[in-house]
Amino acid sequence: MEIYDVAIIGSGPAGLTAAIYASRANLKTVVTAGSKWGGQLMLTTTVENFPGFPDGIQGPELMEKMKTQAEKFGTKIIYEDATTVEKDGNLFAVNSYQAKSVIIASGANTMWLNLPNEQRLIGHGVSSCAPCDAFFFKGKKVAVVGGGDSAMEEALVLTKFASEVTIIHRRDAFRASKIMQERVLDNPKIKVMFNSRVTDVLGTDKVEGLKIEDCDLNENWKLKIENFPVDGLFVAIGHKPNDELLKNFPDYPNLPDGLFIAGDVIDAKYKQAITAAAAGCQAAMDAEKWLDNQPKNSE
Repeated sequence: MEIYDVAIIGSGPAGLTAAIYASRANLKTVVTAGSKWGGQLMLTTTVENFPGFPDGIQGPELMEKMKTQAEKFGTKIIYEDATTVEKDGNLFAVNSYQAKSVIIASGANTMWLNLPNEQRLIGHGVSSCAPCDAFFFKGKKVAVVGGGDSAMEEALVLTKFASEVTIIHRRDAFRASKIMQERVLDNPKIKVMFNSRVTDVLGTDKVEGLKIEDCDLNENWKLKIENFPVDGLFVAIGHKPNDELLKNFPDYPNLPDGLFIAGDVIDAKYKQAITAAAAGCQAAMDAEKWLDNQPKNSE
């Protein structure tokens, strides 16, 4: 069984940045990239807020560049899902190989509405990140789905660019904190549809409208608007961290020596490519330092 210095699980900005730093530190590095590699940026179009690309860059292209850079310095990439991570004496067992240290950078998945045309229009008007995409909706009408603090934050960011923001919430009251509710309800650019839900996104190659239902007095859902015109839909109903592998360690968040975590799998606040990349850098440097301090016969 091949033994690596660093095994990285995940191939988004955190995982690939960790790979670049680990490989450049002359550590034998492997990335278990997943059967669908690249993370959330593979679902985006133009990325304009990642430093170094003043004209923007397509999300998949950015990830391809990160992968190429990691491979240039010697990283081995395996296109399979990590199904097991276990501490085995002084080593970790990851799928069919072993490693002296592990960085879990498995990211998080956006919770979507599962509408008929939602996935097809991601990156073409459907988004889950206002700080990433609000700029593209300057002077346009957009909708936000959700009722928590994240939805309030998305709406407030969008008001800096959009001409009108409509929050659509399936209940009769927000669950967001009072101060966030006040900021939203006091903003003249924001309108609210309570007891309402989006049932489909309309448009051929971009978002052009929404189909919306509302709840009647008998709590039955019925068609409210056949075509509510908007240029964008921002889904803010939460993210699910891909933390299943961490559940193999019953003392989590206390981790065994040699195991590090980076990126959106533990970051529920920022959720940006640049912060994930920074966390990947930190994890790789921490792993390098930890390995340097281990007895040479530890394997």
